[in-house]
Amino acid sequence: MNTTPDTTPLPTIEYVLPVEGMTCASCVNRIERFLRKTPGVSDAFVNLATERATVLVDPAVAGRAELVGAIEAAGYDVRAEAQATAEAPAGDLDAETAADDAERAVAQRRTLFQASVAIGAALIFMVLMFWPQTVVAMEDLNKLILWPATFIQFWAGGRFYRAAWRAARHGSATMDTLVAVGTSAAWAYSVFVTMYPEVVHQAGLHPETYFDSSAIIIGLILVGRWLEQRAKGQTTGAIRRLVGLQAKTATLVRGTEEVEVAIAAIVVGDLLRVRPGEKVPVDGVIVEGTSAVDEAMLTGEPMPATKSVGDEVIGATLNTTGSFVMRATRVGKDTALANIVALVQRAQGSKAPIQATVDRIAEIFVPAVLVVAALSFVAWFLFGPDPRLTLALTAFIGVVIIACPCAMGLATPTAIMVGTGKGAEAGVLVRGGAALEAAGRLDTVVLDKTGTLTLGKPAVAALIAAPGFEARTVLDLAASLETGSEHPLGRAVVEHARRDELGFAAVQGFAAAPGHGVSGRVD
Repeated sequence: MNTTPDTTPLPTIEYVLPVEGMTCASCVNRIERFLRKTPGVSDAFVNLATERATVLVDPAVAGRAELVGAIEAAGYDVRAEAQATAEAPAGDLDAETAADDAERAVAQRRTLFQASVAIGAALIFMVLMFWPQTVVAMEDLNKLILWPATFIQFWAGGRFYRAAWRAARHGSATMDTLVAVGTSAAWAYSVFVTMYPEVVHQAGLHPETYFDSSAIIIGLILVGRWLEQRAKGQTTGAIRRLVGLQAKTATLVRGTEEVEVAIAAIVVGDLLRVRPGEKVPVDGVIVEGTSAVDEAMLTGEPMPATKSVGDEVIGATLNTTGSFVMRATRVGKDTALANIVALVQRAQGSKAPIQATVDRIAEIFVPAVLVVAALSFVAWFLFGPDPRLTLALTAFIGVVIIACPCAMGLATPTAIMVGTGKGAEAGVLVRGGAALEAAGRLDTVVLDKTGTLTLGKPAVAALIAAPGFEARTVLDLAASLETGSEHPLGRAVVEHARRDELGFAAVQGFAAAPGHGVSGRVD
């Protein structure tokens, strides 16, 4: 008896974790570094646009808990996994997508509201700044503006402080650090000028405040965040359209009864009735009946495939002619459609090789900006013209705010999301960002299957009548008979005849034989 223990390593498994708190490419690089240092992790990449971390792990060494711990150690949070409810059962792709969309919509509305309030307040502050001082003294105006400006600073700008503090606690700096430092400098100086105007006068300076500047900066950056969130929502349209292919209900066969149930209530082994014109609810095998099933959404073939007892049918394909009973073999996230959705999501969350370079640059970019901003302040304060403090502060704020590297970290992943999404809409599945980047250098495409190059809709190319018959008469007879057929070839004949106003003759004894054609008597 061989007692040698099995030392064969387990295959790595993939975890996809939704991450909260990321704002720029430096966040991405930091999380990836912490994940890759975790024992058992063979690779990890984080996508800023999809806000997801994809990690390959040896299950014998680490699991989800260790990965969540690594992300939290980096200073970020992992959203809790959605729980199944009566309204959104597990395995209901449509309900899960709707829940994500609803959560995203709430976040967008909150961001847009805060941005609108901040920009509106900033415009009011600007108007008051030009108010004649013969009516109200500048010191009194500053005190009037102080309280709403402080509210804007910490309510609308609160997200920047929270993110900057989280990054600082873990020894890093992000885009939020730049925003928080820049607007805080403008706000704090303005508060000092408002509370101690006599000190400013003694220094020979005019008591100018920058409440409007800090508010408008927060508002405009929030508008940018809102546009980012909106772009992310639009790029998930391909996923929604794929999920929309899924049937919403199914007809469950229970003995002699047939009951309509929600798609998520189906379990493996259930018997389901599929009638003509209905979508196949889940993957399964036909146990009774014969039909022609349109599988174009899966194979690209325009012609329906004839299916009979023992043949496999795929969920979301369309039953065209006959009725059949099938036994469910794969449901929920195990179906072919769910795997396609997962493939598109994985592609949208992948990285192009160029993005790794961008992420590395972004990580050192933020600290470098802070250093340059500090040097600008010192240079203007020591060597600049009067008023030195005002000009130095303006230079510091300008460098910090303008250098925010939002677009650098978001442009590439958003482009990948759009590219893979548009491909999925056209029936082209892109494996990942590397393939998409390489596609830009292609000059030749070789295809080994003609079915995928058709329009997906048959059309009559030519009509040749047998001796003794006229083509027009044959077309009239055939189209009249095919008017009662649901087959794509039959519809093509009818459409061709309609151009010559043919195919309207009465038909008697019409019968359709799945896979063999139609028969009947015309006139």
